[in-house]
Amino acid sequence: MNWNQLQSASIDKVIDWAARQPWCEAMRACLQDAKWHHEGDVWTHTQMVLHELPRLEPWNDLSPHDQTVLVFTALLHDVAKPLTSQVDPATGNIVSPKHAVKGEHLARHILRDLGCDLATREEIARMVRYHGRPVFVMHKKDPTREVVRHSWLVNNRLLHLFTLADFRGRDSQVPTRTEDDLHFWRIAAQEANCFDQPYVFASEHARFLYFRQDNPNLHYVPHEEFSCRVTVMAGLPGSGKDRWLAENRSDLPVVSLDEIRGHLTIDPTDNQGKVIQAARKACRRHLRAGTSFAFNATNLIPLTRGRWLDLFADYGAWIEIVYIEPPLDVLLRQNKSREAVVPERVIRRLSEKIDPPTWAEAHRLTIIGG
Repeated sequence: MNWNQLQSASIDKVIDWAARQPWCEAMRACLQDAKWHHEGDVWTHTQMVLHELPRLEPWNDLSPHDQTVLVFTALLHDVAKPLTSQVDPATGNIVSPKHAVKGEHLARHILRDLGCDLATREEIARMVRYHGRPVFVMHKKDPTREVVRHSWLVNNRLLHLFTLADFRGRDSQVPTRTEDDLHFWRIAAQEANCFDQPYVFASEHARFLYFRQDNPNLHYVPHEEFSCRVTVMAGLPGSGKDRWLAENRSDLPVVSLDEIRGHLTIDPTDNQGKVIQAARKACRRHLRAGTSFAFNATNLIPLTRGRWLDLFADYGAWIEIVYIEPPLDVLLRQNKSREAVVPERVIRRLSEKIDPPTWAEAHRLTIIGG
């Protein structure tokens, strides 16, 4: 079955399809701690959660899109437990540290291979990553900050509904929480007016600073006087970043890692230290002069992007990120027509690391999928 067929399939048909996938075989073989999951293995729990979805009171009022997001969040929320489960030597309990983070990446790859559109794929992948957050919000020092922050990453209402299904789709010998605990997420989000929508900040700069500060003031209205504007391109080689800049930001000077590599005759597979050093020098020259410019690189993961975004923010720049991701087969064809062709093995390896940007990283975000 492909993505279009799965979207319109019943939950039972989705389960039948999933049961034949290799990642599902791994879930079926992955046992969980009986204290919290007396129902047994990960796949048994997953099916129970899926069957709880239609029993949720608001289910029939949800749009087909929202139902799809919840179904595939339920299907994939524990998909990485087979990779992360281990026995805690201190307690003897089975634990799965960071399974949600690894699950986000696995979900992204599974959905991409199915042909899922980029926007829906990322919505589901982020739901998988943050699916456990509502459980702990009442124990956070600042619950409002939790729900406000997540409202720009996921839909808080859908996250709350999924958490209810996840809670009900298990047989716990030692109940550690009640549904009242889970409803605290909904209450906190409703009080902050971000249950069904992202929190409305005073300005995009107020949002930008809120995500960058350790102890942000939700109601702070910052003065806006930017030194320049930086357009940060992100995407795999061959995705069309140069073309987008030529069509949309042709007036800007461009700091391009590809061009710097060519000038220094450094291959993409070689050590990139000199390339990064030259690029930072070029960026600082524009930033000090107050000249708006574009920065063109792959920028595929938050850690790498973050170093550049920190540099631009330190100089008081207004930052937009433009992320482009056509289907992989299209991208590989486009790469072959480039002047500097990147080896296909390099592109495929990079594609496994993709972690697209979010609204938490920039003043403005543009996502372009094929």
